[in-house]
Amino acid sequence: MNHYHTEPKKTKIGVIGLGYVGLPLALLFVQKGYQVTGIDINKDKIDHLQKFASYIPDIKNTDIKAALSSGQLTLATNYTSIESLNIIVICVPTPLTINQNPELRYIKEVSKALYPRLQKGQLVILESSTYPGTTRDVIQPILAKSQLQIGKEVHLAYSPERIDPGNQSLKVEEIPKIVSGLTTACLSYATDFYRRIFNKIIPSTSVEVAELSKLLENSYRFINISFINEMAMLCDKLNINLWEAISAASSKPYGFQPFYPGPGIGGHCIPIDPLYLYWVGQKHGFHNQFLSLAEKTNNDIASYITAQVTTLVEKNQTITNAKILLCGITYKKDSNDVRSSPPVRIMQHLLQLGADVMYHDPHVPVIEINQNVFHSLSLSSKNVKEMDIVVILTDHSDLQVEKIINHSKLVYDTKNLTKGLKGNAQIIVLGGGDS
Repeated sequence: MNHYHTEPKKTKIGVIGLGYVGLPLALLFVQKGYQVTGIDINKDKIDHLQKFASYIPDIKNTDIKAALSSGQLTLATNYTSIESLNIIVICVPTPLTINQNPELRYIKEVSKALYPRLQKGQLVILESSTYPGTTRDVIQPILAKSQLQIGKEVHLAYSPERIDPGNQSLKVEEIPKIVSGLTTACLSYATDFYRRIFNKIIPSTSVEVAELSKLLENSYRFINISFINEMAMLCDKLNINLWEAISAASSKPYGFQPFYPGPGIGGHCIPIDPLYLYWVGQKHGFHNQFLSLAEKTNNDIASYITAQVTTLVEKNQTITNAKILLCGITYKKDSNDVRSSPPVRIMQHLLQLGADVMYHDPHVPVIEINQNVFHSLSLSSKNVKEMDIVVILTDHSDLQVEKIINHSKLVYDTKNLTKGLKGNAQIIVLGGGDS
């Protein structure tokens, strides 16, 4: 059987890992006319999908139902379908170990599951964010155990995911797609495939360049967000409104890109990917000072906000008697992702101080913190009035800010959502020059 196909009618695709990257990608492939097998060893995810239930805010239940009902999308919790696929796209997590080192266990496990099942002509593409050298030095040796020559009999490529959860302004296929291959033939095959999916292709001369490009993007954000949070802490001392200064600086038509303060950087990419780069630098005897400082500042901001909330509360009472409502528990606007979420860390800190802490988040109905289960509190006027302080931590589009400032006594706003609004509450803004 000739596997060298990329056109939809002749090509079967497998997507391994149906999380925030893999599931949108699988549905995009279906929309482009491909037959797709979605593979995830997490049975709960597959069960949800088979019931047409989405666990990602950007994806509607009807999208899943349409894909499954059409017969173009099938689901599996094992790798038995690998032999029948033409293209295999790997979208598994790449977290950090407890020692802040790259955790490539999932990539290795998938590679070990693939190599006995590889067929001539197949294309394997890694989309997971990882350090330069992973595709060549980690995946290639495992796939080589298949006894198939990579670059001639099977192909291996790297194409970093660029999905932005919660971003409704860009479709996935509108984001330029960086593509690389282990050999020229691998690059050609991968480029031919992705050109049918994405509007614009950016070919890289090596897999290492493509791997670095993803870490470079996220390190850029990591450093600049950490820097602006440091400026917020400084502006609180100087009694200067940083938000206004950012707006003024943004009027410059060149050389400045605005970044904004908040409770810290969370999720599975920006706080983690730069540490992959830091780690690989250390392996080569290089200490990346910017990344080290950014990590420290990112850790500091959650503690700083906890201290600010405590200081504000203790003007009237002890923290142990305070009723605190945190608005937003996810790391990002309009997402339900709480991985490495700074608001979660802040909630943990405040609970450890003995405060009576509740949260409101329309995207996270239930969360477990410190082995206790918390339910999202409705944002009723009664509930808001009972709070000693309301802390805005995530700028969800559907957050009822007017209700918060009209019915609460005191608001600490880390996202400047109260800008231009007036209510009955005393409002303190992170970096607002008013604390």
